[in-house]
Formats: sequence, C-alpha cells, structure tokens
Amino acid sequence: MKLSKRDKIIYLITMFVVLGGDQFTKHLISSSMQLGQSHEIIDGLFYFTYAQNTGVAWGMFAGHLALFILVALIAAVVMIIYFRKTKKEEVLTRFGLVLVFAGLLGNLIDRVFFGYVRDFIDVIIFNYNFPIFNIADMAVVIGVALIIIEIIFEEYIHGKN
Repeated sequence: MKLSKRDKIIYLITMFVVLGGDQFTKHLISSSMQLGQSHEIIDGLFYFTYAQNTGVAWGMFAGHLALFILVALIAAVVMIIYFRKTKKEEVLTRFGLVLVFAGLLGNLIDRVFFGYVRDFIDVIIFNYNFPIFNIADMAVVIGVALIIIEIIFEEYIHGKN
C-alpha cells in the first residue's frame, strides 16, 4: 500500500491533533484539580471529574502496569502492520486505525510517565454514571466504530457485488 503525500499529512495531522488534545486536556485537568474533585458542566449530565485509572476499561485488572504497556506496544505494532496492508479505498478503516493508534499512544504516555491514566470526562445518562474517560478513550471508541462500519457496509461503501 502506497500512501500519497496528502494522505500521509492528513493522517499525521489527525494523529497529532488527537494526541496533543488528549495530553493537553489531561495536563490541564491534573494540574488544576485535586484527585476526585468534580466540576459540573451540564447539571445532571456532564462533569469534569479528575480520576486516575491504574487498570484498563472500567478500572479492570488494576495494578498490572507492565502488562498494559507490553500489550499496548504489541497492539501498536499490529496496527501499523494492518494499516500498511489496507487498500486505498479503505478510508474509514485507515482513519479508524489512526484514531485507535493516537488513543493508544495517549494512554500509553500516561502509563509510562505516571503509572496510571488520567481520566476526567464524567457523563451520566438515564441515571447511569458511565466510567470516567478521556479524549484518548474517545478516539479508540470512535476509531473502532469506523472500522466496524466499514467492515459491515464494505459492499455498499466500495460498490462490490
């Protein structure tokens, strides 16, 4: 797979905007709020609540930092290999991989430098308080969704019969 210069620039800009935004917002929150402190943004719906996650999703498997770092590094290599094997028309998959990769790097940076992931986005919908997350987490979820959408609708998107 050969990327055009334009595509390389777009993917790199996307990755650095997500990664930069993630690290900037995490720094802003962690330097201005105490652990556990919460600021209401939209009453009963949206808060900034500073949390430190030593596990993975929903705090599962807390305390296995070295394992998380190893898994992230292996996943990064696999994503790079998979990205290189994508076809030019697989735009959603490519953007999805870029978003997942940027999210992975954002949380990996936290794990390596702090020993935990800094989370702060706190959402309550229908009285369910979702686990607190960050921009890197959003990038991973959106990226995976784009990949799934392209897989499910591949024939429609690419006009295959």
